[in-house]
Amino acid sequence: MQQGAFVQLSEDSGVPLWARDFSVKDRVVIITGAAQGIGRELARQYAAAGAIPVVADLNLEKAEKVVAEVQEAGGTALGVAVDIGNRESVDAMVGAVMGKYGRVDALVNNAAIFATLQKRPFDQIPAAEWDQVMKVNITGVFNCVCAVAAPMRAAGWGRIVNISSDAVRLGVANYLHYVTSKAALIGMSNSLARELGPSGITVNCIRPGGVATEVDRTVNPTIERRQQMLAQQCVPRGQVPSDLVGLTMFFTSPASAFVTGQTIACDGGLTHNS
Repeated sequence: MQQGAFVQLSEDSGVPLWARDFSVKDRVVIITGAAQGIGRELARQYAAAGAIPVVADLNLEKAEKVVAEVQEAGGTALGVAVDIGNRESVDAMVGAVMGKYGRVDALVNNAAIFATLQKRPFDQIPAAEWDQVMKVNITGVFNCVCAVAAPMRAAGWGRIVNISSDAVRLGVANYLHYVTSKAALIGMSNSLARELGPSGITVNCIRPGGVATEVDRTVNPTIERRQQMLAQQCVPRGQVPSDLVGLTMFFTSPASAFVTGQTIACDGGLTHNS
């Protein structure tokens, strides 16, 4: 390495090369479940950073509202309807992105069934509900990765981020289907990292804690439960969607080229020793 390499400037921008590596500018980033909650905030912040977020969601009307928010702020975004549990729908979504931009640089698998679930003992979960959670939370991620793999391999570059949950480490009771599905994403990320690494594609996983969003939940934690969790965190405040932005952008930037197969908790230190 040449002396002073860490402060070498890019010829075209005057920005230090190491700083440029953290940029997501002009990257085409598909974010599933981006019409609300965490996905919506990611889309807005990616656009603010100069990326082109694809707001992929089952609800196209709400997705277009997020696109409008991005455009009003001076950014660029694309809204696409998708049912991630349906392989043909996912292929059509990726086809639309390729048709418009010619590439897919990153995929953030954020969509999942959770807010609408009732808390139930595991042996009282209806079989149909179990199947639907697995179809969306696991098979949906599989479908999306399969669809973006070819264009990413062709480009020799790609970033995939899977959103898991601290519920896996905490062993949250009465959400067995959700917890199981989010645990599966960690194993999926590890194996995909092995298979896709030779093509220049990284795969990493994020475990958020209890993120407060605008999305209504069928069951909300009690005030006592919230206080218990805050007391166990190193950073004793509630988590919000913007807390996930920095880590997600790092995982989708050139700076993370040598980081793959990792699961990192983003939970204020709630599970820092587990």
